[in-house]
Amino acid sequence: MKTIVTALGLSCLMAPAAMANKVYVSNEKGNTISVIDSETWDVVDTFHGGNRPRGITISPDGKHLYVCASDDDTVRVFDAVTYEELWTLPSGPDPELFVLHPSGNPLYIANEDDNLVTVVDTASHTVVAEIPVGVEPEGMAISPDTKYVVNTSETTNMAHFIDTSDYKIKHNVLVDQRPRYALYTDDGSKLFISSEIGGTISVIDPNAEGGPKTTTKITFEVPGVQPEWLQPVGMKVTSDNKWLFVALGPANRIAVIDVDQNEVVDYILVGQRVWQLAFTPDQKFLITTNGNSNDITIIDVDAKKAIKSVQVGEQPWGVVVAPD
Repeated sequence: MKTIVTALGLSCLMAPAAMANKVYVSNEKGNTISVIDSETWDVVDTFHGGNRPRGITISPDGKHLYVCASDDDTVRVFDAVTYEELWTLPSGPDPELFVLHPSGNPLYIANEDDNLVTVVDTASHTVVAEIPVGVEPEGMAISPDTKYVVNTSETTNMAHFIDTSDYKIKHNVLVDQRPRYALYTDDGSKLFISSEIGGTISVIDPNAEGGPKTTTKITFEVPGVQPEWLQPVGMKVTSDNKWLFVALGPANRIAVIDVDQNEVVDYILVGQRVWQLAFTPDQKFLITTNGNSNDITIIDVDAKKAIKSVQVGEQPWGVVVAPD
């Protein structure tokens, strides 16, 4: 028995430690990308991300980091390990947000200044299509079945449903003022649109007969916080489709929403002007970017509590975590 215990103990000692993920944060005013270790939550590196880096995502294999360099009118592509800039992708003027096809190709980019969604082949680095949409396009989402890309246009106050097979707009849905972000549940049964100035989340049934329809709107109320400060922007939903987390901008709060009931159940205090969100791959942690306090907040998802803040660069905007 002693031999067995010793062998088990030795195997435990020799077992490899859990690997940490890298967290990448785009710092809009600092023109940098901060790299954070998700185990220690230390900033382990910083590199130049172009001029006014905002939207940020990573390829499914974790090799390539894509950054919207808004003031450079391009998407910069970096090696996710060495941080070397590899190439740029054509995007049109002022790219702000984008969404990558789950296969890694193509990339769908919202170009705020020319009212277009640009479709770029990430292998050939060429423009596949330019799709006219509403005024000031920003939010981008792709349906789980990849049949539709959704763009939100801030000034038109509309969500456009673009067919990925022919790049034609098939449906338009009016939402509240200044829609900033679009997000599907993983099962594709709901689409959420955050309206920053309207102060609401539009809950859309994308599969409704006759085309997508808004089924309800979620509003926010925080004691002691002015209603005009409750400005929903970035969102993330858990893979079990139970919990939606919403960044509320200058309210410095994350709203926690019961997806089944479409009701806010809690608010989590974070840093100043919370903007975008990202889960770690296991969804144990949610990371928020806080633009005016120049930090990120780490939230324990199960406990729904903020557990740590980490200083990053100047005006953190976007965040993405390397896949496992």
